Amino acid sequence: MNGGSGKRRRFRWGDVSRPFRWRRTAAALADRLNTHSRLAWLNDASTSIGTTLDLERTAQELAEFAVPRLADGCAVDLLEAVLHGEEGQRAAGGIPPIRATAVHAVESLTDLEPDPIGSLAIHPGALLTDRCLVERRSVLVSGMTEEDFRRVTPTPRRAAKMREKGVHSYMAVPLMARGVLLGTADFVRAGSSPPFTPTDLALAEQLASRAAVFIDNARLYGREREHVVSLQRSLLPRATPNTPGLAVSADYAPAADARGVGGDWYDVVALPSGRTALVVGDVMGHGLPAAATMGRLRTVARTLMTLDIEPERVLARLDLATRDLEDEQVATCLCAVYDPADATYTVATAGHPPPLLVAADGTASYVDVPVGAPLGAGVIPYDAVHLPVPDGSRFVLYTDGLIKTRDDDVDIQLGRLREAAAGMDTRQLDSCGLMSSGQGVDRRFDEAVLLVAASRAGVDDQLHIWELPGDGTAASTARKLVTEQLELWDLADLSDVSELVVSELVANALRYGGGPGRLRLLRNDRLMVEVSDTGPDLPQIQHADVSDEGGRGLQLINMLCRRWGSCRTRSGKVVWAEQDIPNSAAPTASSSS
Repeated sequence: MNGGSGKRRRFRWGDVSRPFRWRRTAAALADRLNTHSRLAWLNDASTSIGTTLDLERTAQELAEFAVPRLADGCAVDLLEAVLHGEEGQRAAGGIPPIRATAVHAVESLTDLEPDPIGSLAIHPGALLTDRCLVERRSVLVSGMTEEDFRRVTPTPRRAAKMREKGVHSYMAVPLMARGVLLGTADFVRAGSSPPFTPTDLALAEQLASRAAVFIDNARLYGREREHVVSLQRSLLPRATPNTPGLAVSADYAPAADARGVGGDWYDVVALPSGRTALVVGDVMGHGLPAAATMGRLRTVARTLMTLDIEPERVLARLDLATRDLEDEQVATCLCAVYDPADATYTVATAGHPPPLLVAADGTASYVDVPVGAPLGAGVIPYDAVHLPVPDGSRFVLYTDGLIKTRDDDVDIQLGRLREAAAGMDTRQLDSCGLMSSGQGVDRRFDEAVLLVAASRAGVDDQLHIWELPGDGTAASTARKLVTEQLELWDLADLSDVSELVVSELVANALRYGGGPGRLRLLRNDRLMVEVSDTGPDLPQIQHADVSDEGGRGLQLINMLCRRWGSCRTRSGKVVWAEQDIPNSAAPTASSSS
């Protein structure tokens, strides 16, 4: 063994280089373990940041994730444009407006007095954050001097506060995504924490890079939601008309999730004879396509209602219109017409949730309406029901987003809505308090529409109905009734035109409709005269020559009145004409309620 070669004695216990090799190996192993820990921490960031698509929440998650593993305190400021859903700053330039969006710190640094959340971060001096924004490069201050405190905080008071709390190290990292600047993230360490190192700065930059992608995704998502909500709101009525015997309140609430916005609509249409049409619909889909389909269906429905077509026939025409759409959409819809003369609703539904009737004493019950197939399914006809409602009752229409949950079945959801309506006072119910009952708007995953129609007393003085004789005395009787009532309303100045109008309407009924039936006189925002008959043909304006003895009646009505029209009924038709009333003589909302 003593005569062995030197190679066999290469590793000797007394070799002085051996301990140094062991020390280098241990240091490398420790470094690899530290690197592994950093990578695992960064991987955790992908699941801890961006859990929602809310912009402010994502920024807060970034601040909370960085503390205390990376820093003792973290503040996130985002560009004003980013918070409004616009793109960040693409080209390097001046200092863009930024707002304080999120902050988080260990307990000992909670009173550092950072910029209040939501406030515009205005820095009067050349701060390190400004340099980070302008140059788009990170800033590292391992050991802060007196000058550094003034360059980190905008006011001497905050600088003194940071010194008092023992802050000694600072980093500012730009938030960049897809080459666009979104904001900055500031990090501080204090007390016994070691100062920041270039390794910490590299780790913060990787964290900021990942978080910036989540922030930009939230921005894009929020912008898409705002676009859909803006389109949706622009297609809904801006106000509800003042109609006799009915006070209507409406509300629309978008879903918190952009994928749940688009497709719900409502409409309130003033019809002849003081009647009111209420329409609520829901397109089965979301997003821009559903909002566009909703706008088209609402336009068709409103056009049909202004023609004074009965609710079941409106739904049948809407079904045909829905089937003609290229995208093959399906929708539910409920249509109701209120007549103040007998205080009744005529209701028809196409696959829509049932309306809720709340009596004056608070008793709430669902109206049993024959449920037709949804619009676009091609299964018609639809059936209507006539519902008498007493004064003081509330007729509640809604879309399923008001009651929908991910856990409960339909019966439980409807029961919850009925209980909420029965437990509300009339003032809260009329102000659409049901919209905030049950699940809150922040939890609603589908948009909702709510329509509350309250029956009002006091319509008797606004609407008068008379049966006219079927002989030659009908015209003179009608003129006498209208003239006397206008004098009672202090509208004698409208008597001459009204007498001429009612004479022509009765003459048309005698000549073409088998004799007049009922005469209606309505005073609301305008004065309306209506005559019914049993004839099937709707009148049209004739082009009368100079030598013709007749054919000018409707021409005169068209010139003297604001508008006129006709519509078919179950027993025949009605022809009506409408005049403007002087503002001083028109009834106010309070006097008609």
